[in-house]
Amino acid sequence: MQRLKAGDKSPDFSLPNQDNEPCAIKQFSGKKVLVYFYPKAMTPGCTVQAQGLRDTKDELAKHNVIVLGISPDPVKRLPKFIERDNLNFTLLSDEDHAVADQFGVWGPKKFMGREFDGIHRISFLIDENGNIEHVFDKFKTKDHHQVVLDYLNQ
Repeated sequence: MQRLKAGDKSPDFSLPNQDNEPCAIKQFSGKKVLVYFYPKAMTPGCTVQAQGLRDTKDELAKHNVIVLGISPDPVKRLPKFIERDNLNFTLLSDEDHAVADQFGVWGPKKFMGREFDGIHRISFLIDENGNIEHVFDKFKTKDHHQVVLDYLNQ
């Protein structure tokens, strides 16, 4: 698992969104994009993380940042997550984890004594020119939004 780092060019990707429509990173040219990878919709940690981003959308927008959440969930699961938690940003389905592989966030994990391959909870701030400006990999799900805002406010 070779994870992308600050200064790297973001992969040029397109994935289906919650409405099963293609969503390409290049359509956000001129904006900063927070690409956050999460393991599974509607699980406790992923819910808390998504709600934090939902509640700070206006503050993120002041910094010209839009949010894209990426998980290996099938498209049909994403609208349920958005509706249940009133999410106000785009979720993308990466079922074959091809984009997660490109960012270097798919790999071995341990959970409750079990080992398996999955998405590592890491976020990338991509600048207006498509370069990775910052990687967020040290945060608790409940603080993720604040860690991002602290970085943007510095």
